[in-house]
Amino acid sequence: MDPVRVGVIGCGVIGPSHMRPAMESPLTDLVAVADLVPERAARAAEQFGARKTYAQGSELIADPEIEAVVLAFPAKRRAELALQAFSLDKHVLTEKPVACSAEEVHKMIAGQGDLVAACCSCRFRFTASARAAADFIATGALGKLRTVYCRELRPAGPQPEKIPPDWRLTKSLNGGGILMNWGCYDLDYLLGLCGWRLEPQTVLAQTWTCPPQFEAHIAPGSDAETYYTALVRCADGVVLSVERGEYMPTQGEAAWQIIGTQGSLQLHMTAAKGKRIVFDAGTTEGGVESRVIWQDEEDSSVTGAEPILDLARAIRQGGSPSTPLTKALVIQQISDAIYESAATAQAVVIR
Repeated sequence: MDPVRVGVIGCGVIGPSHMRPAMESPLTDLVAVADLVPERAARAAEQFGARKTYAQGSELIADPEIEAVVLAFPAKRRAELALQAFSLDKHVLTEKPVACSAEEVHKMIAGQGDLVAACCSCRFRFTASARAAADFIATGALGKLRTVYCRELRPAGPQPEKIPPDWRLTKSLNGGGILMNWGCYDLDYLLGLCGWRLEPQTVLAQTWTCPPQFEAHIAPGSDAETYYTALVRCADGVVLSVERGEYMPTQGEAAWQIIGTQGSLQLHMTAAKGKRIVFDAGTTEGGVESRVIWQDEEDSSVTGAEPILDLARAIRQGGSPSTPLTKALVIQQISDAIYESAATAQAVVIR
């Protein structure tokens, strides 16, 4: 099987996580990299063995040798360059968030045709624990689902010497803040573990920007949220509850649970020492009885490597990538509704 010839646009923080597996795997061949900073593109090409460098993503996309492109830059231009790639018969892998709005994702789906396209919001579902949880949920052992829940709060640390890049908390550059940077992972993880069977319908949500005492931790002019909470009512009475914050004036907290009529799962999305999945089963005789269904030291490197390899397998072997654009659209629709609900102080119907 010939390797898929890949080009990566964006050589900053996340781009190298695609370049390394593209260089190392027999499934892929890293042909070119592109970055607006020429020195950064040159360093990446040397480090990961890319044969060509470009300053503009559009130039890389136009390269006839390249079959698939990775869009590893802020969301503002993802839809534009994805559509250009589709017009030149290139497959596409977008970093998360897939775009800045559901409207943009609809345009991407319309332009995709028979090409393969996927979003990296799936990366935490490649872990061994995620696969074990999904397989267990699929057995029906939880009964009829009622609540799918996550609460992840990260406290502010000491004032950093170097602040994060400005796009990270700028609506015009990345579509939003913590919801776009991490919330799309949360939603993909929970919806994916449940087999994408949940049908989100209505959202009630609130967002908050960075507390004043921590504004020195972020880029000047940041206008996006650092904290959000949302209640998503799905078909059949299932409730999806998601909450995430950073730069928080609180101790750290991480709680993930999927609750059904017969039992529930306690789990975590990211890697941790002694990570385990606990099944709490409810019985008439014994009440609630707990047992560990998975426990191991998890290899977190798959979260960086697997998205590009997943795309390559879909291109060469057929089938769907883990999060195709149609699934990424669901995540973006929920995200759009969260922002609208927060802005209007009203429940919003997902559309």
